[in-house]
Amino acid sequence: MIKKIFSGPSSEKMPVLFIGHGSPMNAIESNPYTVQLGELGKRFPKPRAILVISAHWLTEGTWVTEMAKPKTIHDFYGFPQALFDVQYLAPGSPAIAKMIQETILNPKIHGDLELWGLDHGSWAVLRHMYPHADIPVIQLSLSIEQPPAYHLRLGRELAELRDKGIMILGSGNLVHNLSQIRWEPHAKPYDWAVEFDEWLKTQLNQRDFKSVLNGFHSTRAGQLSVPTLDHYLPLHYILGASDEKDQLNFEYEDLQNGSISMRSFSLSSI
Repeated sequence: MIKKIFSGPSSEKMPVLFIGHGSPMNAIESNPYTVQLGELGKRFPKPRAILVISAHWLTEGTWVTEMAKPKTIHDFYGFPQALFDVQYLAPGSPAIAKMIQETILNPKIHGDLELWGLDHGSWAVLRHMYPHADIPVIQLSLSIEQPPAYHLRLGRELAELRDKGIMILGSGNLVHNLSQIRWEPHAKPYDWAVEFDEWLKTQLNQRDFKSVLNGFHSTRAGQLSVPTLDHYLPLHYILGASDEKDQLNFEYEDLQNGSISMRSFSLSSI
């Protein structure tokens, strides 16, 4: 059970969000997607902290950032200098990181004091949602050698954080095939990308999480859409941390660069 570390009245149960983050350029652009992220930050109650599971922190074992001042990581190359100049100086929360480590014993959660920080799967989203960077942010890594069922189970273990005012945010892309990317701004999506994106929408609407967990590679469209698991795994934390009272809302639906799904959704009882 998650320990209580906050004093005062209980906050509203926070939502869980899956955000398709797409190109790092979304961090500094204004477009319909980034405008919607800003609206999301206004709609829900301000969280006491945010736990982000990003596709870009891949580790052996599961780790959590426990530094008080996480650094902004620019984990990309070949982009304009303006993107590298961005700093998202949100505080961390050693107390929440320790709480997670002490209360989730299986699997063991390792603490990171210096290696990581906030990668662009985190700050490129949060700088639109919470531009003042005044909410503590903690990142949880993806144990890349583990199957999707491991990540779903860990999401269930983390669900109690929602009752403590902590928002859980998964950042990845449900369709993510960089080898097939089309760089023109308004590229037509591949048929297989549309097919798999719509398949996932249907499974989510039907709450068929078992198919999402086990059936994503059952078609050629799924194999092309999820050639590697890194951008797909954050989804399972969000499904695991949700419950039957949550209402599903698709916050944004689009396919960018032909092979990247920007589909984003919330599960919330607020």
